[in-house]
Amino acid sequence: MSGASAGLRVDVVPGVGEVREGADLAALLDATPLDDGDVVVVTSKVVSKAEGRVSDRSKEEVLAEETVRVVARRGPTTIARTRHGLVMAAAGIDASNVTAGRLVLLPLDPDDSARRLRRSLAGRRGVDVGVVVTDTAGRAWRVGQTDIAIGAAGLHVVDDHAGRVDGYGNLLAVTLPAVADEIAGAAELATGKLSQSPLSVVRGLGHLVLPRGEDGPGAAALVRPEHEDMFGLGAREAVVAAVGASLHPGRPPAPGLGAPVAPEVLVAVLDEVLGPRQTHLEGPGLLRVDLAGRDDRARGRTEAALGALAAAHGWHLAALDFARAELVPNLSVH
Repeated sequence: MSGASAGLRVDVVPGVGEVREGADLAALLDATPLDDGDVVVVTSKVVSKAEGRVSDRSKEEVLAEETVRVVARRGPTTIARTRHGLVMAAAGIDASNVTAGRLVLLPLDPDDSARRLRRSLAGRRGVDVGVVVTDTAGRAWRVGQTDIAIGAAGLHVVDDHAGRVDGYGNLLAVTLPAVADEIAGAAELATGKLSQSPLSVVRGLGHLVLPRGEDGPGAAALVRPEHEDMFGLGAREAVVAAVGASLHPGRPPAPGLGAPVAPEVLVAVLDEVLGPRQTHLEGPGLLRVDLAGRDDRARGRTEAALGALAAAHGWHLAALDFARAELVPNLSVH
């Protein structure tokens, strides 16, 4: 890949109307010009309707089924991780733009949905296009929502700038634009939320479209591995998970807390909480915390804090006596 488009354009597909189960999404584009290198963008809601992912059951029922684990809960709002690895409010369940009393669930496999639409368009129209399936999501730290890619086919979903040089001669190392998400956002700006225009074509990004027969890794490649997620749990939920893990050391590590940190990192954390020079590194996987000289009450508080802090960082208390506590990393990685 190289270069940005000099003529990016988004064309909204008009006259789509209500989409029902079994609908041929490729046929909805019959009247729309398509060229090699175009990117077809379709909302997940339309894909879900065509695939029969609409339910008339209660939100509580379907939320339980669509949730792999709860990330955070505040009042009536639940942020959940789905089977796709997506972290979304209500696991992506939506009650808008659907008959009252019904709920639209995310497609079972949005990447597969994108691949099938791409193949159908290639067979029907003879064109090599990319496909992006979008959904609306909130962002940590930011107010409001934007559309993101939850499915993709025939497209570079990221544009790795590592090794390139900027205009000032600086070598880029970690710049990695999520171009599939940017395409989703651009399409949403053109279609809007209330226009009932769930399909659009983004033109001018042919350098991101893969050759025919190559679908690429899909939007699944945009999902950060859970053990690398720095925000795998809400603030309150992380405390609960760490305390719970410290009280039940035989249980598997709590999902969302991440992989065990390096011993030097945990030493710095314990020095900050317990005071400097209380924790000593005795090997690559063994820390010793001095408890001598503390009265029973102070030692009890320290032991409780140690257990929670260790669990929060992927470690656990391996031994504990009057004079010292020993911490070792968990063997399993989330």
